[in-house]
Amino acid sequence: MALFQISNGEITIQIDSMGAELKSLKEVSSGREYMWNADPKYWKRTSPILFPLVGAVRDGVYRVDGRTYPMGQHGFARDAEFRLKSQTAHEIWFILQSDGETMKKFPYPFELRLGYELTGKTVVVKWRVKNPSGETIWFSIGGHPAFLCPILEGTRQSDYALRFDAEGQIVASVLEGGLVSGEKVTYRLKDGVLPVTEDLFDRDALVIEHDQAHRVALVAPDGTDYLTAAFDAPLFGIWSPPKKNAPFICIEPWYGRCDRADYAGEWKDREWMQTLEAGETFAADYRITVGGLA
Repeated sequence: MALFQISNGEITIQIDSMGAELKSLKEVSSGREYMWNADPKYWKRTSPILFPLVGAVRDGVYRVDGRTYPMGQHGFARDAEFRLKSQTAHEIWFILQSDGETMKKFPYPFELRLGYELTGKTVVVKWRVKNPSGETIWFSIGGHPAFLCPILEGTRQSDYALRFDAEGQIVASVLEGGLVSGEKVTYRLKDGVLPVTEDLFDRDALVIEHDQAHRVALVAPDGTDYLTAAFDAPLFGIWSPPKKNAPFICIEPWYGRCDRADYAGEWKDREWMQTLEAGETFAADYRITVGGLA
């Protein structure tokens, strides 16, 4: 396990080789930190990669060609040691490759690359999944970055808001026991803004599907957008630990999600799964932009 740092003079980031996890994002001019510090009192992680599963599978197992495999929540890559692939002044890449141990939990060969590039006050988080085999593979991938909220001394989380690039409303699926239920909740927006009420996360994450938004900002008490996550992912989650008054909010772009509560099919037939044919590479990224606070 090692900690790596890159900076472009406007922002500085630190990444842990364990999980290739973004651990710190600081604005150079102010010294302000934007990432959650992984205090286990609330949540022991900061920005884990979710691979090859986003969320949970029903009963903790899934099926491939009739055979059953165990899989913990959000997969195993977040708890794996990545190898440094390359590093320049403003960009860094890590790699994780399948081996005998991963094949026991996930019976597909893969090469997962995770990169970070700095441009202005934006971190571009890059994912590359390669299928090195001669057969089709299926997987999910997602991010789970936790951002400080509240971020200003003397404020409460309920003083803040979320701003979506959406009009009118956001419709979220409701989780029960970590799985998607049949219930949905509609959140009304005013000029794209949803207040962060004290009970917003009481029923766990907001699971927002079907390209309803591709940009989500954290809004300070004075109406300033101080952090924006932008992505092309078709679905995403908004989460803070239920009923803990935790001082952070996660904005999570996903290519995949947890099972429905009644799902009993094969791994490849799960909703939102990604498919790679032999030799193909999946490529996606999301962007975190900071600044604007006095």
